[in-house]
Amino acid sequence: MDKSKKFYVTTPIYYATGKPHLGHLYSTVLADVQARWHKIQNINTFFLTGTDEFGQKVAQAAEKANKDTKAFIDEFIPAYKNLWKNYEIDYTHFIRTTDTYHIKAVQQWLSDLMQKGDIYKGAYEGWYCTPCETYLTEKDFEKDVKNPLCSSCERATQWVSEECYFFKLSEYQEKLLQFYKENPNFITPKERAAEVVAFVAGGLQDLSISRTTLKWGVPFPGDEKHVTYVWADALNNYITGIGYGQKSKEEEFQKWWPADMQILGKDIVRFHAIFWPAFLMASGLALPKKLLVHGWIKVGDQKMSKSRNNSVDPQGLYEQYGADAVRYYLMRQMAITQDGNFSLDDLEQKITSDLANDLGNLLQRMVMLADKNGISEISARTWTNQEKELKEASDEMESVFRKEMNRGFCHMALGAVWKFLNQSNAYFHQNEPWLLARSDRDAFHRVLSATCYSLRAAAILLWPVMPKKMEELFLRIGYPFSLDVNHVAVIGATWDGVFTLQKGEPLFEKPELKNQELDNVEESTKIKEEKYITIDDVIKVELRAGTIIECEEVAESDKLLKMLVDFGEQGKRQIFAGVKKYYSPDDLKGQQGVFVTNLKPRKMLGQESQGMMLTTKDAEGTVAMVRPGKNAVNGILLQ
Repeated sequence: MDKSKKFYVTTPIYYATGKPHLGHLYSTVLADVQARWHKIQNINTFFLTGTDEFGQKVAQAAEKANKDTKAFIDEFIPAYKNLWKNYEIDYTHFIRTTDTYHIKAVQQWLSDLMQKGDIYKGAYEGWYCTPCETYLTEKDFEKDVKNPLCSSCERATQWVSEECYFFKLSEYQEKLLQFYKENPNFITPKERAAEVVAFVAGGLQDLSISRTTLKWGVPFPGDEKHVTYVWADALNNYITGIGYGQKSKEEEFQKWWPADMQILGKDIVRFHAIFWPAFLMASGLALPKKLLVHGWIKVGDQKMSKSRNNSVDPQGLYEQYGADAVRYYLMRQMAITQDGNFSLDDLEQKITSDLANDLGNLLQRMVMLADKNGISEISARTWTNQEKELKEASDEMESVFRKEMNRGFCHMALGAVWKFLNQSNAYFHQNEPWLLARSDRDAFHRVLSATCYSLRAAAILLWPVMPKKMEELFLRIGYPFSLDVNHVAVIGATWDGVFTLQKGEPLFEKPELKNQELDNVEESTKIKEEKYITIDDVIKVELRAGTIIECEEVAESDKLLKMLVDFGEQGKRQIFAGVKKYYSPDDLKGQQGVFVTNLKPRKMLGQESQGMMLTTKDAEGTVAMVRPGKNAVNGILLQ
């Protein structure tokens, strides 16, 4: 591990009032992927996560359950730790804000700020949101509104009037604005940064940081009537979790702070982007380098939440699809810059198309083809221009991936990997190694070798997202993997070395195959009926020969090619076909194929497809267009 560099990443800490839901998993996987991305570069890493266990919301949930508050919280901790284990979350430390060291550190922090004059005693009157544990400011609702709703969760607030201690937040307004100006990438994405800057520029009020009407909280130092406001307690977990306030861990704290990336949802950005930096400024501590603020996961048009009864159980997803597939879907489909819609159908489609077809099938076909031809070791060859172009594409993938991961845009980084995998698949298909195995053994070895290098490069970058599956892939191609080296540097190195191939099961199982297996079990107890069609059904389908006279890629699609097909007296038609992985436009121009011409036209990416090209697959899984007999007349009806 490179001790000269470090990376410290945090998740928000989660209210321990129930089992973790998919939103919790999303934030935590984001942090785990970032930690693993740095680990695979041999960078020393600390990953902190945990639970937020004080405050009115927690106390009310325990009271409703008729249980002691601490005992109530303790029941949920195994659910978090077990789920994180299932999903391969490799955190360094799991903090609980009821931990004694955290409580003592928060009390010392408060005492220090009182001595500096940043905390004073006063009285608070105003609207308070219990679910969000937040005080509404005058900017959060219109003046004459009675019982305003919370500006974050849109639930009812309550009027609070009590003695409390205040933190002089107003004195840090200009310092915060100056910090945002000097650190434009502090809040990512920029839309969230603009919201924060506008709020602070509109004026800050001093912040109430204690309660007298609540007993469940960190006891306020020097005043037994008060407990600490939950956000003043909770935000400090990011420093107490790495040793702040513990004399025996001062060196540890200095090593890791400031945080390099703090991951959080957009609903708590105000606390992290305003309160937290102001607390740190008051304490004379460095500020985090980046706040990565993600959107909500929605089901339909609504935010996923327990209160709406539309949350998705991540344990159920794990049992049905496995950790790596769900991790991939969350990282690829949920863009940091906006809310993301979760759909089981979409998840299954991504597993099938991206994981099983694009990645897993390329590995399986290459290894099985090598085994069929008695090859278990693959070494580097003299490369042609094709392989050199593939190597350049590999280097470009790594460059784009690095840039996007450093920004925190995992979905964009994965897009670069899949662009390269499409190029690798196209290279494999265009060279037809199953034919080279009989006609040109040297070229056959070259194609297999270049494919191994491509798979290795993609798998290295995918390891942070799908660690178990990529370690399986490394094993299948004989690539030694440990975290003692910088694997990302290997991608840009010269293609040289030996791969030892091993047969095995496909990396990813298509969801429909799982369902098919269940169907087969049920059908085995029934008498099956053959599903015949009649001659009348057959004659309804018009199959005609046609020549492709124009063909181009569809930029918005990883799979589609747009063709103009000449059907002779029947005219010319625009037809889309999902064969981009197998053919380039030049491969298809001038080629004659078989098409369904009386299929109802349908919209594809806003354009009309006026037919369907017929394709087939060989034993190796290679897709090829179906061709008519030699010199068929364009437009002729095949019978």
